[in-house]
Amino acid sequence: MAMNDQEKLEIEAATFRRLLQHLDAHKEVQNIDLMNLASFCRNCLSKWYSAEAKSRGKEVDYETAREIVYGMPYTEWKEKYQLEATAEQLQQFKQ
Repeated sequence: MAMNDQEKLEIEAATFRRLLQHLDAHKEVQNIDLMNLASFCRNCLSKWYSAEAKSRGKEVDYETAREIVYGMPYTEWKEKYQLEATAEQLQQFKQ
């Protein structure tokens, strides 16, 4: 099936929104879990978002990007959902 550039862009954007919705629905998945399993986390997505905006001449600072990715200010998300990393999680992360 052929796709034009606009269709591809729309599908990619929808996929990104779906990823954010999925992460939002699974707040129990900690960033360290994501880093240990996939080598990226919500903070990485925020940095990538900010960098891509900048590369296109738009200023989206890191904290604003975090709010987009987390669906709320990061400090609020951290307070509500972030748990202390276990010794096992930290050991895996170091490797």
